[in-house]
Amino acid sequence: MSFWNRHKIFEKNSIILIAGILAVISIGGLVEITPLFYLKSTIEVVDGIRPYTPLELTGRNIYVREGCYLCHSQMIRPLRDEVERYGHYSLAAESMYDHPFQWGSKRTGPDLARVGAKYSDDWHVRHLTDPRAIVPQSVMPGYPALAETEVKLDDMEAHLRTSRAVGVPYTDEQIANAKADLLAQADPDNAGAEAFQERYPKASVRNFDGRSGNPTELDALVAYLQMLGTLVDFKLYDEKANLR
Repeated sequence: MSFWNRHKIFEKNSIILIAGILAVISIGGLVEITPLFYLKSTIEVVDGIRPYTPLELTGRNIYVREGCYLCHSQMIRPLRDEVERYGHYSLAAESMYDHPFQWGSKRTGPDLARVGAKYSDDWHVRHLTDPRAIVPQSVMPGYPALAETEVKLDDMEAHLRTSRAVGVPYTDEQIANAKADLLAQADPDNAGAEAFQERYPKASVRNFDGRSGNPTELDALVAYLQMLGTLVDFKLYDEKANLR
């Protein structure tokens, strides 16, 4: 009996076909799933990655709340045109503490994975308040209300504790000082600024929206945008990758 005649057994008998499909799926599933039980993590360890500061986390929540992800991705693919335009391709480790992550392919606006430190705080403030004042052809809506809305402080500790429950490694000290750290990051004259930077290496401390008073949602959003892509030393990362 030829191979094709044997194959007719599956074509003419639905029960045998279903059994064959289940067998193939089972074997494929075992091949893919079994190795995961022997790995602590599928994400490589990358130097510099840390959890978001309370202010950055608040800014990220605002970013998601306002639907910024609907027009901006945070995923640079390892293709020449993308790397030349946006910078080093995205690493999985950069999003390991994101819930949800911001990877995707929607780009009505540019990718923001490397926007941190690319522009000044004042640029971001003006752009978020009135996008067309900076980019005349922009279709992005303005968010002037962010500058008038103070961030919520009382639920910050609970937010960090919840994040730890889903795998973000916030320490007891970071959780206990969540509110103080949020205030300290937005005020360089705050007495707790030094202790804050010890808890969150590479975190910037400054008045992000340029206004006096308690931190606003604009402070938080600019703080979040200004840290994107700044935690990893990609030159050092590439050197280590070439040695492996």
